Amino acid sequence: MADEQGAAGADPRNRRVDPRYEITAYVDYTGTSEVLLYHRIENISLGGMSIQTASVEEIGTVVDLVINFPDLNTTIAARGEVSWVNREEPMDMGIRFLDLDEERKDVLRKFIQATKKGGPI
Repeated sequence: MADEQGAAGADPRNRRVDPRYEITAYVDYTGTSEVLLYHRIENISLGGMSIQTASVEEIGTVVDLVINFPDLNTTIAARGEVSWVNREEPMDMGIRFLDLDEERKDVLRKFIQATKKGGPI
């Protein structure tokens, strides 16, 4: 099965609380075995993001993230949990943020407003 879903077989992509937006940004993350740099963020919300990557983690894996916002000349460090994966090319995975405080959410809100490519997806 190429698309793997989270707990209870429910597709977590259909349980989003926050709207997602397509943006131009990149993320570095540390997974179970290595640091993976400069991966394209496909879409993002205040609750999580989808990233394109050459190697996906297992569902439930906790990853350390550094989200790079080149247009704002800033970054956000966060921790996330892999909530779904797609193992077919182009591989991608969904990551739910675990620890975004209000200050980092405000930076994320500003970035989304400044760079979103249209309405929510």
